[in-house]
Amino acid sequence: MKLPWRDRRGKFLPFKAVVLLSLLVPGVLYAFWLRTDALGGRPVMEAIHGAGLWAIRLLILSLAISPFARALDWPGLLLVRRMIGVAAACYAVAHLSLYVVDQKFVLWTVVSEIALRFYLTIGFVALLVLLALAFTSNDASVKRLGPNWKRLHRLAYPIGAVALLHYFIQSKANVSEPVFVAGLFIWLMLWRTVPEAWRRRQGLAFVAGFYGSLAVLSGLAAAGVEFAWYGLETRINPWRVLAADETIAYGLRPAHWVFVVAVAIMAVTVVRRLLPRGTRRVPPARQRQQVPIAEA
Repeated sequence: MKLPWRDRRGKFLPFKAVVLLSLLVPGVLYAFWLRTDALGGRPVMEAIHGAGLWAIRLLILSLAISPFARALDWPGLLLVRRMIGVAAACYAVAHLSLYVVDQKFVLWTVVSEIALRFYLTIGFVALLVLLALAFTSNDASVKRLGPNWKRLHRLAYPIGAVALLHYFIQSKANVSEPVFVAGLFIWLMLWRTVPEAWRRRQGLAFVAGFYGSLAVLSGLAAAGVEFAWYGLETRINPWRVLAADETIAYGLRPAHWVFVVAVAIMAVTVVRRLLPRGTRRVPPARQRQQVPIAEA
């Protein structure tokens, strides 16, 4: 069995090892905080929310690997996409497992809650699909499933949307981070809707215009999502929320942060295009691998 920090030939890859250790950090921290009673009056519930949050963050990050690899002209990033996607599934399993602990291991209560509460139902569906993607994240599954493998792993995109809806409902009135994550998810979906030929173009003017347009559209979309959520699901006046999004006088709002991150991606992409071709990181072909959870 190939270890996750090695390539196909068994060679140790420091980059993969660092990513693997980084993926373990949130889990280790929450375990330590649980052990030391550092999570407040409802420590298990805080750990449940933390595990779920990291599951969504890592799922979105796994979907972002292809755009980032293209923007940075760094195909080596694709080597860690499998690892990040599987980690997202592991944190989702921890999320459910901690919920079982919180329910005192009364499985009937857990099952009934999942069946009766919509946000738990869709969260459980997302978990099942993530597990299917994780268990088929290997070369043997790629060969066995053939063309169906890509069809299966494209489910990562709708499941990302389902996981975000679960996150919104669970967050109730304070949806600042869900809005931010939703804005980044929209950026990813916009990037994938454009023709492949556009994504491969190297001209600086085109690259700046393309990524700049994504920044504006994703920021506006995030503001629209926030407006719709407060208008449909809460008693908070959505027009006041929208008015807050139109100024930075009171600090940056989630939609602003989406725009800032997207502009940063644009800037890095432009700078990367200015570098000589020889300085770009292209891994040997033998190190490239089929990468699941979301294919390029």
